[in-house]
Amino acid sequence: MTERVKDYRDLKVWQRAMDLVPMTYRLARSLPKHEQFSLADQIRRSVVSVPANIAEGQARKHTREFLQHLSIARGSLAELHTLMLVAERLQYLTHEELATLEQAIIDVRMPLSGLIKSLQESA
Repeated sequence: MTERVKDYRDLKVWQRAMDLVPMTYRLARSLPKHEQFSLADQIRRSVVSVPANIAEGQARKHTREFLQHLSIARGSLAELHTLMLVAERLQYLTHEELATLEQAIIDVRMPLSGLIKSLQESA
């Protein structure tokens, strides 16, 4: 029997999303100086939105609200991926840097989708 989640910090998906933050910040810092207040800032906002929305949704204690915030987190994850694809197309990131980040995004997206599905089925 699995133990009930008492806090958002117990969620593996939140933990993985938090691990994605410093990795993404390092890549954002490597962007050209003229991108620090545009593309890099948007990248930072999108990655922080993922664990923040997971936490906020879980803290609300209502399944419908939790699902809404998980949906926002999933959207922010897609936004982050898109922004990183833009950075690669502009040749700010190497293919290898992008591939590493894409794997980290998948490592968040999979359990996030699983949690959403599980909550939808139990609602």
